Amino acid sequence: MKINKSTTLVLLALIVFMSCKKKENKTTEIPVQTNSEQTLYFGGDIITMEGEQAQYVEAVVRENSNIAYVGTKEEALSKYPQASQYNLEGNTLMPGFIEPHLHPSIAAIMLPNETIAPHGWDKPIGATEAAKTPEEYKIRLKKVIKTKAQADKMLFVWGYHQLWHGPMSRDTLNLLCPDAPIGIIHRSFHEIYLNDKAVELFNIKEADFEGNPQVDWKNGHFFEGGWLALVPAIAPYLINPDSYKKGLAMMSQLMLKNGITTIAEPGFPSSDFDMEYNLLKGEMDKNPPYDVFLIPNGTQLYSMNGNDNAKAMEAMEAMPTKYNTDNITFLPKQVKLFSDGAIYSLAMQMKEPYLSEEFKGEWMTPLPLFKEQLSFYWNNDYKIHVHSNGDLGIQQVLDYNKKDQKKHPRKDHRFTLHHMGYFDDNIAQQVQALNMEASVNPYYLWALADKYSEFGLGPDRAENLVRIKELSQRGVPVSYHSDFAMAPANPLLLAWTAINRETAEESHFSQDQKVDVFTAMQGITINAARTLNQENSIGSIKEGKTANFTILKKNPFKVAPETIKDIPILGVVHKGRLVSTVAIKS
Repeated sequence: MKINKSTTLVLLALIVFMSCKKKENKTTEIPVQTNSEQTLYFGGDIITMEGEQAQYVEAVVRENSNIAYVGTKEEALSKYPQASQYNLEGNTLMPGFIEPHLHPSIAAIMLPNETIAPHGWDKPIGATEAAKTPEEYKIRLKKVIKTKAQADKMLFVWGYHQLWHGPMSRDTLNLLCPDAPIGIIHRSFHEIYLNDKAVELFNIKEADFEGNPQVDWKNGHFFEGGWLALVPAIAPYLINPDSYKKGLAMMSQLMLKNGITTIAEPGFPSSDFDMEYNLLKGEMDKNPPYDVFLIPNGTQLYSMNGNDNAKAMEAMEAMPTKYNTDNITFLPKQVKLFSDGAIYSLAMQMKEPYLSEEFKGEWMTPLPLFKEQLSFYWNNDYKIHVHSNGDLGIQQVLDYNKKDQKKHPRKDHRFTLHHMGYFDDNIAQQVQALNMEASVNPYYLWALADKYSEFGLGPDRAENLVRIKELSQRGVPVSYHSDFAMAPANPLLLAWTAINRETAEESHFSQDQKVDVFTAMQGITINAARTLNQENSIGSIKEGKTANFTILKKNPFKVAPETIKDIPILGVVHKGRLVSTVAIKS
């Protein structure tokens, strides 16, 4: 058997890795498999994601961190005779997967802490099983309290959802955990329940939240705006540096495992700019194989700058110069704003009432302020990203922006709606007419459609969550995101959901909204790059772009659509550096 240079390097890297593993089990060294200036990739399906259908090439050459050549192997060998050769051996090379809406701050909190959720989670520290009933949840919570609760340390448990787990209250937590502080973070990450000991630890009082309609002090329940008001007070505990660092390291493992070479956080910071930035920078200084793009949080920066939008914008515009690094970039002239509440909380604003009075639509930003912010950033030529979930919440955004467009017309504004949990063809038509774009979470259908058919929405709405095809067939650019941890940070899983529209209970809803494989792959590559205004540098395999690739065991275009989520990721190329997933330690 002929062993070429790249194969030798792979073997050496694996030997080094195994040696490191024997000596030290606490950390994982991810081997760099090739470090030459040029690498020629060939010997498998290479899909460029250029154009309007799957396009294949024989070879790609990267030179340093960029793509130098795309075409035939013969011409590549002629032009780059000194390039090290990487034989894909029948595997598939695609543009590096892009996660355009993920929250490192949530990942850093959720991953190292306890999880008890309606669906199972695959975390680097081990898989957690689903808790699907109130009884299962209570048994699991009691076990966590017994083994993890400490009188002098805050315990956070994420994943609770009332439709699976029953009612929650301060009194319930006081009975279960009378001697230690505990906080139950809702599955949506838009709510929390606290017991008496947690209230004491945080040194908060009812008067601190006087007049806030989204705080139920008696039940220890803080939701939407109440949660946002609480976070600054609990940030030192929520963003515990030691735990937070572990969470960010776990996030880096997930990015590699799932083939992600670029992530973005729309809405930075969540609470504490300096702490979040410095901890994130500490992780990125390790040079993991992905880049981070940050979009400033217009709502949070408004409150951090004396409730002044102009001062918030001034702070945003200083961020790139002050904080950008080789792998952290604040996107200039982009801002994140917030419309209605979370779909997981059934707090999104709906045109038709919920099935029961138990659920009520909420506005994350008071409407007068929201309208003011939309107009302010529109008039200052910002690309605006808006969190919006329900059809009424989306309609409100459309109505406000329609007036702004009439007063101050703009070309190529790329106003982007994020999430879009429920909408109909009429809204899709308005989105197209306003030249808006979308970044959606297909996973909502998988996780919520079955339960919401019975509770909250009813079958007509629940079975039609995230109608992606209504947008894509109208030419609206659509990317897919996890909004981690609202879905696993797994682009192939998101694409699989959009392609198959299958649910957690194996129902197959609104099959007329299934998209084809190419459209789905666009959602995690070139369209995801466009969501960030980065389509000229990443998102497809094209000469001059950054050499970011994902290597898959199988070709998504050549397997049964229902198996796409199960395709193993073998590694990534990030800015020309090849990193294998074999280095991930469970």
